[in-house]
Amino acid sequence: MRTPLKGGELIRRCLLLVVAVSFFAFLWASHLKPGSWQVRAQGLGNGDCLACHSDPALAKEAGGKSVSLHVREKDFAASVHGSLDCISCHADVKAVPHEPAPARVSCAECHSATHNAYNQGLHAKAIRDGSAKAASCLDCHGPPHSILPSSDPASKTFRTNVPTTCGSCHGQKFVMEGTGRSAQTFFSYQESVHGKAVAAGSTRAAVCTDCHKSHDIKPPSDAQSAIFKFNVPKTCGQCHEPVQHEFDQSIHGQAIARGNWQAPVCTDCHGIHFIKPHIDPTSSVASQAVARTTCAQCHEGVKLSQEFGVAGKRVSSYLDSYHGLASKLGSQVVANCASCHGIHNILPSSDPRSTVSKTNLVATCGRCHPGASENFALSKVHLDVGVSKDLGSVVSGWVRTIYLWLIGIVIGFMLIHNGLVWRKKAAAIRRNGVRQLVRMTARQRLQHWLLLTSFAVLVLTGFALAYPDSWLGWSLGSSETIRRIGHRVAAVVMIGAAVYHVGYALLTKEGRQALKDFRPRWKDFVDLMQNLGYYLGRRSERPLFGRFGYPEKAEYWAVIWGTLVMAMTGLMVWFKVGVFGFLPRWTIDVALTIHFYEAILATLAIIVWHFYHVIFDPDVYPMNWAWLDGRVSEEHFRQEHELATEASLEAQPKEE
Repeated sequence: MRTPLKGGELIRRCLLLVVAVSFFAFLWASHLKPGSWQVRAQGLGNGDCLACHSDPALAKEAGGKSVSLHVREKDFAASVHGSLDCISCHADVKAVPHEPAPARVSCAECHSATHNAYNQGLHAKAIRDGSAKAASCLDCHGPPHSILPSSDPASKTFRTNVPTTCGSCHGQKFVMEGTGRSAQTFFSYQESVHGKAVAAGSTRAAVCTDCHKSHDIKPPSDAQSAIFKFNVPKTCGQCHEPVQHEFDQSIHGQAIARGNWQAPVCTDCHGIHFIKPHIDPTSSVASQAVARTTCAQCHEGVKLSQEFGVAGKRVSSYLDSYHGLASKLGSQVVANCASCHGIHNILPSSDPRSTVSKTNLVATCGRCHPGASENFALSKVHLDVGVSKDLGSVVSGWVRTIYLWLIGIVIGFMLIHNGLVWRKKAAAIRRNGVRQLVRMTARQRLQHWLLLTSFAVLVLTGFALAYPDSWLGWSLGSSETIRRIGHRVAAVVMIGAAVYHVGYALLTKEGRQALKDFRPRWKDFVDLMQNLGYYLGRRSERPLFGRFGYPEKAEYWAVIWGTLVMAMTGLMVWFKVGVFGFLPRWTIDVALTIHFYEAILATLAIIVWHFYHVIFDPDVYPMNWAWLDGRVSEEHFRQEHELATEASLEAQPKEE
């Protein structure tokens, strides 16, 4: 039988129990941040903090313009930190009210590994360099007291919300200015196959953090970056593992494995942010784009030929072939590069696994041409006449050379023969015709010659400047100097002729009379309507014209207008440095546009309107000779200008 404890012993044991319980309570509290147990010991809890911070009025009264001063108790409880006490982060708060304000909380004290990764990234580096725009923890994770876990659909870091979160900075032009990066990448992603899938609710499509990582975001120039060129296949392989395996085995993948910078990776063909499906006509891997632009980036030039011995001009030789011609005509089923060489599993023809290996060509061609034989498969796909050394290419090269010489000789002979015949017959018509009426005086013919020659040179040199790779550029020796100086000399001649014409029209009797006769009248409009009615069969007689009918008047005033516009815009472009002194830069761009399209208008007007009336009109064919000697026949003048015939016969201007 146990002896009952005496009173003193009972008290001693009770005291020991109290001490033990207090000690274990101290150990339990010590898992909090240093100092937190002292605050708890002072009796502070979340309720004490939220008594003020959950009340917007009290927070505002305390001078709180920052959102951190107002904490909604419900939001904090639902946040990822809801199970913690306020003093777990704000350990420097010892009492309420507290002065001074608590120090800024460092996420690194709990999230050291994540913080270390962030410190290695671009955002932290930008902050260290003094940028106020770079993202910090709260920019991505949300307000400090309502941060939600990434698994919560409402979280800023929930998978489908990541593009929007990143776009809050990277989609804002004013934020990205001065960073060396463009806001366009965000909008390109939104239009991509990945962006559209995410917008539709997919949780499997790639988002920003899949390619760039979450915290240790590094530039593509960093070998540790997920978007470093040689790491791109592995990065894309996170989602497209079978494709990555095919690519790694391909000639491109092997070149990348050897460290060849010029070999393409996924983004070189598919794009970076603007990735689209191959069925989209705007995609870089669409059927039409593959042959014309995507593969051409590497395989059209000579760079690969010089460095690695890879054949060049593969795209142009394809486009000259039957397949290429069909592609140009818009065929949606014709073979392109990928049809024969493969997509991701491209291998050299020497590899027995290659789709263009001799042993596999029949099967490859048979995909589009059922029943294709070995002879069919050996036919040329790239029409590189004269380049390859096989028998077919050599023979085709000789045939091409013979035909080029044959075409030059035959067509040249035809041109010379017909030119001689035309010259003889035209001279006979001119010589035998009676052309006693003076239509153009010597001074008028001089002005016409100046206008004719300067305009012709301006057209040739101007369009050669606009299209330096055209036949016009080649005809001028492909010399920019000749084109530029020739264009300006011709412009000076035309402006000089224009100034001379103004003086002629105002200061000479002949010029004043011509200017008076060129004056538009209401009769010109009536004549136009009646003439159209006559040639449409609605009238039985043509209208009668004076010295100048509406065709001559329209052309005369068009020349005045065109010369004025071309001279003004041309001088603005020529002396653009001086023009910038009093006009904004955009006016030069407008002047160039006007100059270009006015030149097209003037050239077409001369060809369609003027050439018809002086060359192709059956009544004057092969041409109106007045531009050479100034004379026309009385019959022709009476037919075209009956109202002025008698006056012209009575008072012919003297030749000067």
